[in-house]
Parts: sequence; C-alpha cells; structure tokens
Amino acid sequence: MKKLISALAVTLAMTGVQASAQDVAAMNDLEYAHIAYTADNIDIRYAYLALALSTNPEVHEFANTMIRDHTAVNEAALGLLDKLGASAQDNAFSQTLNANAEKIIDGFVKLRGAEFDAAYAANELAYHQAVNDLVENTMIPNIDNAEVKALFQQGLEIFKAHEGHAEMMVKALQ
Repeated sequence: MKKLISALAVTLAMTGVQASAQDVAAMNDLEYAHIAYTADNIDIRYAYLALALSTNPEVHEFANTMIRDHTAVNEAALGLLDKLGASAQDNAFSQTLNANAEKIIDGFVKLRGAEFDAAYAANELAYHQAVNDLVENTMIPNIDNAEVKALFQQGLEIFKAHEGHAEMMVKALQ
C-alpha cells in the first residue's frame, strides 16, 4: 500500500506540474500569481495533514517550516498584488494542481506511521522539484513585471532550500 500511495503521490505531483508547462509559458503574470498561490496553499495543506498524521519530530519540523515559509510568501504576494491594484487570475493549471492535490490527500489519509512519513517525504521532494523547475525555467523567464519577477526569484530560493530539506528527509526515512 505504501509504495502504491507513494507512486501515486509522486506521479500526480510530477505530471500535474510538467504536463502543461508549454501552456504555462503563454500565461500572464496574474495567472502565474494564481498558480504560485495555489501551489503554496497545497503545500500548506499537506503540512497540516503531516502534523495531524505523523508522530515523527523531523516530519513535524519540516511541516512547520512549510506552513511558515509558504504562508509568508503568499502574504508577500497578496501584498504585492494589492500594491499593484491587481488580482490573481484563476486558470486551468491551478485547477489541475488542486484536483491532483485532492487525490494525493485522499491517499495520504489512509496511511499512518512510517508509511505516511515516507509517502509525505517523497511527495514533498517530487512536488518541490516539479514546481521549482516550472518556476525557474518557465515562469520567471516569462514574467513581465519586475516586482513580480523579484518575488518569484526570492520564493524560488526558499523553495529550493525546501527541496534540499525534503531530499534529506526522504533519505533519512528509507
């Protein structure tokens, strides 16, 4: 069961992000803002689930970091949008991310203990790898507004650190 859930989580995380990178390249800054906000909120949901289902102190530490950092980035993004007098624009890619997250969460809630911890860590690694790649190689090069681009670059630095932390967590839980 663990391997099935882990495989499902990793597959959904990767395909949900990579499948339509070409479509994302054609989007505007406000659609990018919605994708980033959505991706952050998904990771916050995963983290709260980890706090509820795991008893592993390292998993809890990671989850608390996800909540803190993704919340801070979202608050900065909302502040910037407010300053610019703009609103993030929902789009099919954000909707796909949310749909895939629901499937991953449905799989996670069936797991406990080491099985949950391993699946959560694997998903966090795959999710950060896929989202970081999308942000770095598709979104940032196509962002028009300099302030929005700077915020995405700052967020990417934080989320690359998350990716490294997730990689260490995966190895520690094997």
